[in-house]
Amino acid sequence: MLVRIKSTVMKTTTPTPRKNTMDYQDSALFDLFVTELKDVYWAEKYIVKNLPKMAKAATSEDLKELLNAHLDETQNQVERLEEIFELVDKRAVGKRCEGMDGLIEESRTIIDKTEGGTLTRDVGLIASAQKIEHYEIATYGTLKTIAAVLELDDQIIDLLNETLEEEKAADQKLTQLAESHINEDAREEEN
Repeated sequence: MLVRIKSTVMKTTTPTPRKNTMDYQDSALFDLFVTELKDVYWAEKYIVKNLPKMAKAATSEDLKELLNAHLDETQNQVERLEEIFELVDKRAVGKRCEGMDGLIEESRTIIDKTEGGTLTRDVGLIASAQKIEHYEIATYGTLKTIAAVLELDDQIIDLLNETLEEEKAADQKLTQLAESHINEDAREEEN
């Protein structure tokens, strides 16, 4: 009795090696990534400097607590950015962020043009803080996408994603606070 053994030839493919950051040092897209990283680094440090002023100007204890909690989070985000700079072998240095500068200036204007001790001021501060969060969400989302396209180290993508998720959560908390009572209570205030 003859038994036929069917042989199978397995075709193997060599996985494409993951590119590292050094492959992109001369890439225009990598240059853009670093430029945006410098921009958001400056922005986060500027937020750290100005968030206490917003918290101090707030009327609601809930808003004060939320802004102060986000200050701690923002300080951690600055540290994450410094880690990313190190991972891409670049010096952690900021580049003035005109967008964030303008958003912070808007928050100062709200403080100046609203009466202290009012929930109307808090409505304005929440709106201002949410504009800042939306700017950050857009920036971190873009940086995460560019990092993935450049096939940068997964740790970089994870660090960017962690901050992105924190910014989304902060935005949601601001919305919940505004909708819980602040917006409605502010409606009752007189000029």
